Amino acid sequence: MDINQELRENIKKLLKDKKVDIVIGYGRGTLPLTSTPIFVNDEKDADELIFDLTCQNNLATYLTKDKRKLPKNHQKLGIIAKGCDGRSIVLYIAEKQIKREDVFIIGVPCQGVIDKRKLKNKLGDKEILKYKVDNEEVIVQGKDFTQTLQKQDILADSCLCCKYPNPPDYDIFIGKPAKEISKTDEFEIVDEFEKMLSDERWKYMKNEFSKCIRCYACRNVCPSCYCNECFVDQNNPQWFGKSPDFSDTMIFHLIRVLHIAGRCVDCGACVSACPLGINLRILNKKVEKEVRERFNDIAGLSIENKPAMSIFDENDKQEFIL
Repeated sequence: MDINQELRENIKKLLKDKKVDIVIGYGRGTLPLTSTPIFVNDEKDADELIFDLTCQNNLATYLTKDKRKLPKNHQKLGIIAKGCDGRSIVLYIAEKQIKREDVFIIGVPCQGVIDKRKLKNKLGDKEILKYKVDNEEVIVQGKDFTQTLQKQDILADSCLCCKYPNPPDYDIFIGKPAKEISKTDEFEIVDEFEKMLSDERWKYMKNEFSKCIRCYACRNVCPSCYCNECFVDQNNPQWFGKSPDFSDTMIFHLIRVLHIAGRCVDCGACVSACPLGINLRILNKKVEKEVRERFNDIAGLSIENKPAMSIFDENDKQEFIL
């Protein structure tokens, strides 16, 4: 059975049996090869649900900071979760932001999601009117052209080294679990960065992050940034200047990456949302690597495990103490 058909039938049954009052999922976007979050609270609307390589949004944000966008008066919430969404949900439960019994997790196997910038680099200004996914190929059609793309060439970087394509916890699972990506070095981007001399690293960081216009899109889409008041919005005390000065910009990114240390699930939402195409993963993955090596911790894999930076263990490495 096609995964979309199986998904829709299961959602209809969940709604009919009153196991959920509303389901957060994905629907077709207004443009080809795009999707959009949708809320389904009626059986007939379940036919609008999809799940494929266009489903990029991390839907977990609707359980915390974006919950105000949900229809009112729902009791039991269902959510479609691929691997990274599921890890964010597990993280919320571990951090006591939501209760496990209040959310019905509908697991789906993720085969990776499209990076729109990579797609544009392949197609230029060609307008896609139709597309078809055929195993490892994506066939796109437009006015006077048909082009076959290798899926591997247009997937998001975070998907190319994903070891957790399936949610770690779920109530039902749709389809067959996906296999992890065969590429094993998930920290390759960090390894290459660490090989640079200090001057080269600083030059790279300055060139990359000086593009930032402080729109805060990275913060706004991040599932781990759910504080009621962000540090960048505080005036008393004011943590750093609001000017476009590079030092202020860099402080924002450094503090933000420390706030999500041990909590980032590498969903790629920040990279996708950045209008300037800044390589935000370089900082995220560097901190993730440090947490992995120092605390042997991977974010969002177990409800029982609190994030590494929120607990103390006397056996933690403390070589920084003189």
